[in-house]
Amino acid sequence: MATAGSQTAGPPGAPRRARALALARRPKLWLFPGVLCALVAALLSLLYLGGIVNPTGHLHRLPIALVNADQAPPPPGQPVNLGTQLTRAVVAGTPDDTVRWRQTDDAGARDLLAAGKVYGVLLVPADFTATVTALATGGATHRPTLTVLTNPGLGSLGSSIAAQIAQNAAHQASVAAGQRLLAAVPAQGGPGAQGPDTGATARLLLADPFAVATQVGHPIGSHSGLGLSAFYFTLLAVLTGFIGGNIIHNGVDTALGYSDSEIGPWHTRRPTVPISRTQTLLLKMLMTAGIMLVTTSLVLLCTAGILGMDAPHQALLWVFAYCASLAVGLGVQAINAAFGGIGQLVSMFVFIALALPSSGATVPLQAVPGFYRFLAVFEPMRQLSDGIRAILFFDARSDAGLARGWVMIAIGVALALAFGFGMTRYYDRKGLHRWTPQPSE
Repeated sequence: MATAGSQTAGPPGAPRRARALALARRPKLWLFPGVLCALVAALLSLLYLGGIVNPTGHLHRLPIALVNADQAPPPPGQPVNLGTQLTRAVVAGTPDDTVRWRQTDDAGARDLLAAGKVYGVLLVPADFTATVTALATGGATHRPTLTVLTNPGLGSLGSSIAAQIAQNAAHQASVAAGQRLLAAVPAQGGPGAQGPDTGATARLLLADPFAVATQVGHPIGSHSGLGLSAFYFTLLAVLTGFIGGNIIHNGVDTALGYSDSEIGPWHTRRPTVPISRTQTLLLKMLMTAGIMLVTTSLVLLCTAGILGMDAPHQALLWVFAYCASLAVGLGVQAINAAFGGIGQLVSMFVFIALALPSSGATVPLQAVPGFYRFLAVFEPMRQLSDGIRAILFFDARSDAGLARGWVMIAIGVALALAFGFGMTRYYDRKGLHRWTPQPSE
């Protein structure tokens, strides 16, 4: 009779069963999963936090429109009017590598906002010169107001950064102009000559003569998550393709007898179906194309139908989201076919780990390190988020990112097909069939 802690050999002739504690003492058993888990943890930490820890410190040519609506003639002795002087001072006072001021008129600025080309606008009013001149002569009835217009469709963080930059630029210009006005007032016998109290008040007003008002330049719906619904809908489309592709991959391998099925304590393996790698990949891709039709429909139904997300152009949104999920799903199948068991980790980095911080959907690409801007050139989530954002917030304008999204989806599908079938045909020609176990050494 076996005592507690003893090992039993089981029925006569049966192999001796291994014990967990005995296996845990083997260093080689720990080596591969330990090193791989450590690398994944380190890389994910660096990738995810590396793009967001210091957005203002990594600003690189954030696009903001600058509008001078002041068409008044120059004051006596001045070569240009005060609005032109102000805009020149704003541009000169901001480093070129931090902000890209796009000088245009009011209509042009509104169009840039509607196309998602700028994160905000700094607007100099038409009566700017007249109002500032009145301040200096004591005939002003109100302070000149500079207007900052925000673009929440590009995300709350990007819009907030642009508004802060525009407000700071306006404040610095106001202080500089106030110094010039204060220096000119005594010589002109201006507000300081009206009496001690009135003169002191006037000089205090002249010290910071410009008011700044912030308004929404391109409004979005109240059910848009403050501009973040585009990012989360994009994430849903990508996760649908990524998770769905892996589920289909594992399900087909189980059904064809190339992997075990384990549900709770029940463990089964079906008879192996002799099929080439190329035909297996074709089957998985066909199933991906069919199943994505259902999952995309459910995503749109749940988000727009049940949750009430603001979603204009729903038919176009569905088509674009389906094609986006399909492109990701086909890419997952191609990577899994090429890399085997580790393919799911590879596709996770391609479509999730590297894609999220370089998407530009939460933190503007102009506010992340250069490495992420490089990734954004080809990483799929950036292209997809631009397209979905254009559909949701910018009236499906092609120049708002939708055209680029379609082009990159087409390129992604073509690359997935070429890479996947190229690798499987190569393996098949080499005789590396899945139904024949390959030697490990």
